[in-house]
Order: sequence, then C-alpha cells, then structure tokens
Amino acid sequence: MPHQGGKTEINALLRKAGIDAPTAEAVIHIDALMQNWRRRSMKRELGQKALLDLKIGIDLAQLDVLFAIEAPEDEFGEMAGGETMVASVAERLAIDPSRASRVVSEMVEMGYARRAASQADARRTIIELTDAGQTIVKAVRAYKFLIMGDFLGSWSTEELNTFVPLLRRFGSWPEHTEPGAAKFADDIATLAQQIAANRKQVEPARLDRLATAD
Repeated sequence: MPHQGGKTEINALLRKAGIDAPTAEAVIHIDALMQNWRRRSMKRELGQKALLDLKIGIDLAQLDVLFAIEAPEDEFGEMAGGETMVASVAERLAIDPSRASRVVSEMVEMGYARRAASQADARRTIIELTDAGQTIVKAVRAYKFLIMGDFLGSWSTEELNTFVPLLRRFGSWPEHTEPGAAKFADDIATLAQQIAANRKQVEPARLDRLATAD
C-alpha cells in the first residue's frame, strides 16, 4: 500500500518551497496523469493499430526512422529541415548512431528510403524517402489525425483555443529542469540525505540476508 502520509509530506515540502496549495495540488494531479500517459504511450497503442490497419508490414522502430527522415517541422521543430543523414536520424530519435544506421539500411533495402549525394557536399551521403516511404508517412499521419480529430470534434472552439496554447506552453516545462534544480538545491540535498540515511538502516538487513543465503 502507498504511504498514506506521502501526499501530506509532499504538500508540506512544496509549501515550504513557496509553491501555493492550488499549484501543489495541480502538480500532483498532472504528474499522476503524465505517468499514466507515459505507460500507455510506451505501448504505442495508436501507432501499433495504424500499422496493423494500414497493413504496412514494418515495425514501430522502422516507422520512427521514416518519420525522422521526413522530419515534419511540427514534430521535430529546430531539428527539421535541411539534408538528412544517418546522424540526423540518430539525433532526432535520440538513439545510438549504429542503431540508426541499421534501421536506415533496412528501410533502404525495403525500398522506403534511398541514399543520395549531398547537394552541398558530394562527399556526404544523405538519406531521402522514396515515394513509397512518403506514402507511408502521409498515411500514418492521416490515420492519427482522423482519430484525434474525431475525439476533439466534440470540444468547443473555445476549449480548443484554450487547450492548444496551454499544451504548447506546458510542453516546454522540461527546459525548466536545470534552473529548477538549481533553485531548490538545498531542498534536493535534504532529500538526498534522507535517502542516504534510510539506506544505512536497510544495509545491515540486506547483508544479513546475503549471509543467511550463503
């Protein structure tokens, strides 16, 4: 069972840090929603269903690479545009370059991507989508937009006009991680000390269990 006093302790910590009660309550609810959303998004339910319904015959990792090659600006922001190389794909997807290279090669072999010489530097090899690859990207985007559009169709114009800017604003919150951690360095140090103190308490019991097992 969860520690019943946990929420009270967190609220007290946030209030001490100068975060008011309504904001503290919102933080707790938003975090719970995001954790649930993260677990569901890891399953890639919509992407999996799109691949199944559209009978594409590739997996999600391969689909991600096709999107990274196409790099729609509304998805990849500043990383979109310009020529795409294997290194570009790795950066856009935050994956190891060797993995990016392997999946790109798979897409080339399947006819969804092709290698070409850079217009800026003929010594450099770039990656482009073939017509077949572009068709997949467009179809999957259309699939997602149809389903999401149907879901949001019941929202009022006012709700949409309020939600989208707020979601865009909220989406930048990870950029606050470093300044936030610096601002609350003392509080974070206290939390680390609490962890260390509890670790000292459980360590003897762990050693006893290991000794008994031997």
